[in-house]
Amino acid sequence: MDSTMTLPTIEPGKLWIAGKPVASSSGKQIDVINPATGAKLASVERGEAADVDRAVKAARRALESGPWPKMNASERSKILWRIGELIDKHRDELALLETLNTGKTLKGAQRGDMKPAADIFNYYAGWARHYHGEVIPVDGPFLNYTLREPVGVVGMITAWNYPMLLAAWKVAPALATGCTAVIKPSELTPLTTLGLAELAAEADVPEGVINVVTGYGPEAGEALGRHMDVDKIAFTGSIRTARALLKASGESNLKRLSLELGGKSPNIIFPDADLDAALSAAFWAIYANKGEVCSAGSRLLLHKDIHDQFLERLVEKAKKMVVGNPLDPKTEMGAQISQAQLDRILGYVSSGVEQGARLECGGERDTEGEKARGFFSKPTVFSGVKPEMKIAQEEIFGPVLAAIQFSDDEEAVAIANGTVYGLVSAVWTRDVRRAHRLARAIKAGVVWINTYNGFDSAAPFGGYKQSGFGREMGEHALESYTQVKSVWVAL
Repeated sequence: MDSTMTLPTIEPGKLWIAGKPVASSSGKQIDVINPATGAKLASVERGEAADVDRAVKAARRALESGPWPKMNASERSKILWRIGELIDKHRDELALLETLNTGKTLKGAQRGDMKPAADIFNYYAGWARHYHGEVIPVDGPFLNYTLREPVGVVGMITAWNYPMLLAAWKVAPALATGCTAVIKPSELTPLTTLGLAELAAEADVPEGVINVVTGYGPEAGEALGRHMDVDKIAFTGSIRTARALLKASGESNLKRLSLELGGKSPNIIFPDADLDAALSAAFWAIYANKGEVCSAGSRLLLHKDIHDQFLERLVEKAKKMVVGNPLDPKTEMGAQISQAQLDRILGYVSSGVEQGARLECGGERDTEGEKARGFFSKPTVFSGVKPEMKIAQEEIFGPVLAAIQFSDDEEAVAIANGTVYGLVSAVWTRDVRRAHRLARAIKAGVVWINTYNGFDSAAPFGGYKQSGFGREMGEHALESYTQVKSVWVAL
């Protein structure tokens, strides 16, 4: 595919409830925008509380009657595997849809979104047959064993940066454990989530097991969070929305939550590291997916002995980065998701300058040629950043790198831990003892040593502190989709 390809005509997206596309109760719609052009891409239904209620009822029926609760684990496993196969089969068209909807590069959507989305279903297809309870050796003439049972109807609220992948992270373990789902994708990027529901139906997922309600957070999202018949919310997004969901849970049925929130992740580089490898990793840690990544390495901690020369090389690399049409194979960075997000990024740039950081490159909208129509930002690097500055404390969610100098291990750890976040981190050094010592000292859910952005369906992902709780992927994710029942038998 290249930048001259004929783009598809995208039909208006309906809600997906009880195995079929349906209109919203209000009949209202939401325009979906192509970030690279600023033009309308499609429209979807504006689901509201009544639509959420319809979807939850369909999910409850599917959970308690029909074929789903009676289905053998081996049959669920085959269905999950089939969903993975279908995602892989339609990978190119799904990636194109994701690119048009998010502004990310097409090659990035193919490799970083669709490939792992297919893999997560394949991975949990295995767990569907192997997740089990245990026999416990209790005192007395008793047999005690545990059952792992589905938590129930799961509401899933996903972010706009990885729409298909984030939905897959939640749907796959939910289905593996026998739950049913109501998904509320971001109103900015709902298209591939609707596509996922259609593929699931093609894979013989029974009607009502997967439902999708497109709409705004304060309408559809709020209704899902407060619904009395939703047993769990799986959320990816901002701290502010997470607090609202926690409040909604407390004021409704005390539904459980898993929260994958933001980050302000430290990428720590020592003089003894492989500096060429560290440079490449630091570059993509912040500029992959336009910096719209919760795990972005947005704080670059450089030891004082290498600070100046390392930073000089990185700035030169950032200045040469190809920003442009996401469909062009030569493009390295596409468009930010929206005008509002672009304005937010530029606001943080202004804050950095005002607080005394030195703007090394970027820091402005990219309006060259056709890019003037879209929401493009230039790769940005700040030096002379102090740990207390706003650009070093708050998640920007854009291609803005804050370089901070440190002198020793203790100062690096103090800076790394000096925010409200604790999602991911990285340490670059050839000193094995130092690497493991810092891995223990840093308060983050993931620590990468001499690498960055290592992900695998089998490895857990999630944060400390205000980066959330619960885990995505791996065996640990299954815990939040099940309940443990203890059974006692007198012998």
